[in-house]
Amino acid sequence: MLAAEARMRVLIAYGRGMSAGKPASPGKMAGVGPLMLLDTASLYFRAFYGVPETLTAPDGTPVNAIRGLLDMIARLVRARRPGRLVACLDADWRPAFRVEAIPSYKAHRARPDGSEEVPPALTAQVPVIQEVLAAMGVAMAGAPGYEADDVIGTLAAHADGPVEIVTGDRDLFQLVDDARQVSVIYTVRGLARIEVVDEASVSERYNIPGRAYADFAVLRGDPSDGLPGVPGVGDKTAAALIRTFGTIDAITTALDMGHGGFPTGSRPKVAAARDYLAVALPVVRVATDAPLPPIDGRLPAPPADPGRLDELDARWDLGSSLRRACTTLAGL
Repeated sequence: MLAAEARMRVLIAYGRGMSAGKPASPGKMAGVGPLMLLDTASLYFRAFYGVPETLTAPDGTPVNAIRGLLDMIARLVRARRPGRLVACLDADWRPAFRVEAIPSYKAHRARPDGSEEVPPALTAQVPVIQEVLAAMGVAMAGAPGYEADDVIGTLAAHADGPVEIVTGDRDLFQLVDDARQVSVIYTVRGLARIEVVDEASVSERYNIPGRAYADFAVLRGDPSDGLPGVPGVGDKTAAALIRTFGTIDAITTALDMGHGGFPTGSRPKVAAARDYLAVALPVVRVATDAPLPPIDGRLPAPPADPGRLDELDARWDLGSSLRRACTTLAGL
């Protein structure tokens, strides 16, 4: 978790239409979509590395991630015109239930104290991002013991209408669902070239059924998250296994029953990784039952706390980025 962990706990249930006093339960979105769910950390990391650190506050503190994120929100809302917007947060960047199953999960990014290794210039900006979003009235959502991905999965699962998930993380491709009108706005190439990912996109990209990304990801692994995958099984073999058997459960059943159909040379590799396969799917699969209070997510017009927003603007010199974001959210 970032150094701003304590402040994020305060803000975790803060935002327009959020109620921290009601019993926690899977979030239910009011009204119809499209509902836009922001993978907030993914976006501010991208802003931090994409916007020069020479963009600073009057005291010289970098504000590139703050202003970059505000510009992203303005451009996304203007281009996609969501009816509701929620900034989803990591209350726990490395949840215990995932680490217990696979100890290597994100271990390479952990400091000795258990916090996430993050550039100091970004760490300093994260609490400011959360304060600015709160003052603007942008709904924020997080759940103790869960990552932002799980918050997104829960809100998407309980949404009443279309959902657009904004992220640069492929893990969330598993949530794409044409029948429920859930798609991913993939920002890996930046907002100038966003890609709308649906089931056909997943199938075309990986040569697998459009709803099978999580099982595919278990087989291939993900070094960036410390997921080993099945040694010796790359994208092509993983895709072939998924096309043949459909799911991890079906693959392990085929092993137990002595069935054929395994791509050449893959059966012994899969068999050797049986212990990993037994625990990996709950680690890779996004939770859809994170405990969240009811969330409205209506676009804020006017800002929730104009006075505090003015103070933050004066302190950090957020300038045109803040004005554009507020104007766009107000529909002006």
